[in-house]
Amino acid sequence: MLTRNFRPSESLDSVFLPIEKASGLPNPCYTDTALFDLERSQVMACNWVAIAFENALQDNSVHPIDFMGIPILLTRSRHDQVRVFHNVCSHRGMRLVSESRKISGLITCQYHAWTYSVSGDLVSTPNIGGIGINTLPDFECSGKGLKEIRSHIWMGVIFINLDGQAPAFEQAQRPAIQRTNELIGKSGEREMRTSREDRVDMVVNCNWKLVVENYLEAYHLPVIHPALNCYSPLKEHHCRIYGQNMAGQWTTTFDPKLDDGNHLPMFPDWDPEMLMIGEYPVIYPNLLMGIQANHIFLGILYPLDVDRTREEFQIFYCRDESFDKSYDKVRADNLSTWSNVFQEDVEPCERMQAGRQSPGYTGGSFSPALDVCAHHFHQWIASHYRAKSDTPGNDPKFHQDSVNGSVRDTAKTPDPYGFR
Repeated sequence: MLTRNFRPSESLDSVFLPIEKASGLPNPCYTDTALFDLERSQVMACNWVAIAFENALQDNSVHPIDFMGIPILLTRSRHDQVRVFHNVCSHRGMRLVSESRKISGLITCQYHAWTYSVSGDLVSTPNIGGIGINTLPDFECSGKGLKEIRSHIWMGVIFINLDGQAPAFEQAQRPAIQRTNELIGKSGEREMRTSREDRVDMVVNCNWKLVVENYLEAYHLPVIHPALNCYSPLKEHHCRIYGQNMAGQWTTTFDPKLDDGNHLPMFPDWDPEMLMIGEYPVIYPNLLMGIQANHIFLGILYPLDVDRTREEFQIFYCRDESFDKSYDKVRADNLSTWSNVFQEDVEPCERMQAGRQSPGYTGGSFSPALDVCAHHFHQWIASHYRAKSDTPGNDPKFHQDSVNGSVRDTAKTPDPYGFR
């Protein structure tokens, strides 16, 4: 049951105040299972959600995923076509596939043996008319196949739009596509390579939004990441709002040549004048990105429960030559560095989750200089909690703030991000 007295139309008003006066999302947004369920329909379903890495699928295979309780099935045909379906048989609604596996081209339900092609078509209905009667004149298989979910692949990540109503991916994620192309070039995505070793997978006992909020700011670097702060100090990190569904930090302290002289290959279209740039945005709701001249890491967040989140990271390098044995140590050191950073964030996120049980905390406050992106994310979430008529529209215009490096709206309104 939804926490008593929580009304999105009223309880979230303070989130939309200017950052100097605003409060964050109230505790129920992190602890209430009814709001967790609400997010599934009003936050996740209506946007493009990262659901899996494309390399989870072999040729001619199926890969089941549960996303916030919804059984989903990824398929890849022998012709390399990736499609996404609801993982339920159209007959009696049984979960169709329980584990990843290669298939012969057909998917058979283990209940009544109804069979589907890898394209989702219903192709066989054994005994539907009685023993040995596999067809009926008034029963058509057409239209009774697996229910497909709208999907798109970008940067090696499979995205889905559950309700089918979001703008086309290229339109919805225009800021992400544009900025990524500016950094790695249009050829960069084709050059990305990874291996089974270059991965981090962990579960954090906190609400998924706390993971996002933590990633969006560098304010905690001196305390939580002292080693990283020595190399990339807080004063060199800046906030940036890329668009209504993308924000994060960027820095000018990344050095692609800090690898004992054995320099990893760099993305060929990366601007030589921008080699020291590192950008760390979140594509709302659940994709974390780290973009540097010689590698990219991507992290998918899977909300498991209102207070449990799985994080799956993969590190991508440029071209096959990055996996020459001469680079094994460099890649291992890089994995260790990022893995340590990700692990250092676990305890503060879990302690913030514990703090959300306190009646003494009611959303907190924001640093006008260092919490710009977190405030932006809170408003994005709050706008989805409200009626669909309040759902964000077109991206507002932003400009560079010369004081703290953040990107802010030029309009002087109580709602600087355009969410109301």
